[in-house]
Amino acid sequence: MNEAISKPPETMHGRGRRRLMQGGMFFLFRLAAVINALALAIIVFFLVKNGWTAINWTFLTQMPYDSMTRGGILPCIVGTVYLSVCSMMIAFPLGAASAIYLNEYARQGIMVRIIRFGISNLAGVPSVVFGLFGLAVFVIWLDLGISILSGALTLGFLTLPVIIGASEEALKAVPDTYREASLGLGATKWQTIYRVVLPAALPSMLTGGILALSRAAGETAAIMFTAAVFFTTLLPKSIMEPVMALPYHIYVLATAGTEIEKTRHLQYGTALVLITLVLGMNLVAIIYRARLRRNDNQPVIAV
Repeated sequence: MNEAISKPPETMHGRGRRRLMQGGMFFLFRLAAVINALALAIIVFFLVKNGWTAINWTFLTQMPYDSMTRGGILPCIVGTVYLSVCSMMIAFPLGAASAIYLNEYARQGIMVRIIRFGISNLAGVPSVVFGLFGLAVFVIWLDLGISILSGALTLGFLTLPVIIGASEEALKAVPDTYREASLGLGATKWQTIYRVVLPAALPSMLTGGILALSRAAGETAAIMFTAAVFFTTLLPKSIMEPVMALPYHIYVLATAGTEIEKTRHLQYGTALVLITLVLGMNLVAIIYRARLRRNDNQPVIAV
């Protein structure tokens, strides 16, 4: 007869060491969070201190003039919004569809692992590489020229890996019991995905979209070859026209302007406007995500 071997009780010394290790790890996590928050606070304080004098109604609503040392940054704000929104209109549907295929339809094997590995590697590729890719493919080969469309396509491909990764993780987090219940009621696989899985996963998928939107709005290298121009006094009338953009405008003022020191406060003011704009777009997306979570706490199975 096999005798049950009882595990010896944990000693006080073992419990104390485990608590000490746990406390040390929690302290490191809290310290990392504090360092990140402190770094953000320092950056924002630095920008506000050096750029608040440039912020006024004229700065936000007028065109630049006099070698961009006077006037405002309205074309830059409009161009940044166009590029960010258009890139998300391209990247989010493609990223969500790719994640659905990889998680719900693709047969798990070596090929899917290779695809996921490639997506992870693309997320770490420098943005200047995507800029050169956009220049070669969209601007030259497809003959789209320097335009909003070329820049949005480039930014869309740049942010696509982030959206795919976040969307796939969101789909994996949906319990299999949701799928089984829907299929058990007679729904097809697509009806199950569309009416049950996606509503449950969409709030978390939007998290990836928010991160991608932030990156797209702040990119410089990806648009300097494909969409952004040094100076223009006209607002774009179509997606086939070039635009000014806030990150590229900061780069121009800080490195290639004719009056670099004279425009120093404009550089900080433009950076402050960029951060505020990104925060505003993220806030809208976060509020929409919160509403989805309130309305879709429990998915409704409708066949």
